[in-house]
Amino acid sequence: MKITASEVNKLRQATGAGMMDCKKALVEAEGDFDKAVENLRKKGQKVAANRADRDSSEGAVIAKVNSINTVGIIISLNCETDFVAKNETYISLANELAELALNFETLESFLNAEFNGMSVSEKLTEQTGIIGEKIEIGGFKTLNAPFVGSYIHAGNKIATLVGLSKNNDSSADVAKNVAMQAAAMNPIALSEEEVDASIVEKEIEIAKDQLRQEGKPEAMLDNIAKGKLKRFFKDNTLINQAYIKDNKISVIDYVKSNGDLEVTGFERLALV
Repeated sequence: MKITASEVNKLRQATGAGMMDCKKALVEAEGDFDKAVENLRKKGQKVAANRADRDSSEGAVIAKVNSINTVGIIISLNCETDFVAKNETYISLANELAELALNFETLESFLNAEFNGMSVSEKLTEQTGIIGEKIEIGGFKTLNAPFVGSYIHAGNKIATLVGLSKNNDSSADVAKNVAMQAAAMNPIALSEEEVDASIVEKEIEIAKDQLRQEGKPEAMLDNIAKGKLKRFFKDNTLINQAYIKDNKISVIDYVKSNGDLEVTGFERLALV
């Protein structure tokens, strides 16, 4: 049967599939629109099953904040190749999904959410069939605070969220600057109190081993190791790091100088 251009375009708008794939699906469905959509989904399921064990380490990391700056979300839409990750349509889809993700607190609830007539999970399967690569949500992080700011590093490979203690005239700039700091310096925790105990123990042992190799007396190891640990906290906890735009002050000092703000939390997601 003859399939019109308008029918093909309608299916393309609904699914995002290519023109030829849409025409083929409509021909196979004998012009039945719903059946054509189902055919494209089945194709996606087949491709997804065949590529389940593929590495999806490329993609786009997107951060979004709600209209009143109290909730932030970061998701990564992962794929197999950088070629796909840089495609404008792919990045647009990642942004649409991140906008939807603002309404959900868990990855499971987000994957089950409705997105253009299907669930997010079904959309990912559909896109796997259309693009021919494994497409999945590789990361999902949320942050709530009196003020939340975000930053996406050029190329959509790293995104960060920063929460502040209140919303004042400086909050937007401060949150963005601290979010850039977190993106660039990759801190392991907000403050030394939030560093996992196992990491602290490991750093103390590393310091002690180094000191022994330097010939330091065993009785001195604990005190010297504690000094090295303080340096570790300064380099690796967000509020104690030297502020990247003025390394004469710490992040905590920079934040406090702008209306007595405090950093209440941060999230960082990167493609590795």
